[in-house]
Amino acid sequence: MNKRSLTFMVSSPVGMVSAEYYLPERSKCIMTLAHGAGAGMDHPFMVELASALAEASIATLRFNFPFTERKKGRPDTPAVAHETIAAAINHAQASYPGLPLFVSGKSFGGRMSSQYLAEHPRPEVKGIVFYGFPLHPAGKPGIERAEHLRSLKTKMLFLQGTKDELATWELIESVCSSLPKATLVKIDGANHMFKAGKKDVLSLLVSATSDWMANAK
Repeated sequence: MNKRSLTFMVSSPVGMVSAEYYLPERSKCIMTLAHGAGAGMDHPFMVELASALAEASIATLRFNFPFTERKKGRPDTPAVAHETIAAAINHAQASYPGLPLFVSGKSFGGRMSSQYLAEHPRPEVKGIVFYGFPLHPAGKPGIERAEHLRSLKTKMLFLQGTKDELATWELIESVCSSLPKATLVKIDGANHMFKAGKKDVLSLLVSATSDWMANAK
């Protein structure tokens, strides 16, 4: 596996953000990988996920949102987050035009990615992977955050723990069943951080991602 660290421009007002490619020797696709609201691209989960995906021949582009890059506590506005995701998609596509292109994100990163794609359809994007879609705030069940998913033109993979504090299982199951392009994979016993005792959840996430991609291209 090769690693390539870089920075890319989001926009003139926003500036640059850090990013890193993980590139298998023989990549079968390239996927943008956006982090959550509570941790940046170098959080152990993000790094371990990218490394495990590379072992499955899935190349990734992890990147920071501007609020993480500037070490600010509050997440960026959706407009700034969407700009950042667009820039990451553009960079991955321009750098590796011969590889099928996917988009993904952990929690906030997945939600912002899907919002962007709902507003700006990208035919070159083969699908989007949610590593824990944050359907609602903890302790406040609801489905308002899923309304934009109906506008998505691309296939969707939801990898969700049955004990996810931000996605009550019955609600995320109901949402996904209403979306013709959605696939829901249950991770028994896992919370929003994909902790499930001694279970090797990372391997489950990677195998589910790889299997789904084989049919999404």
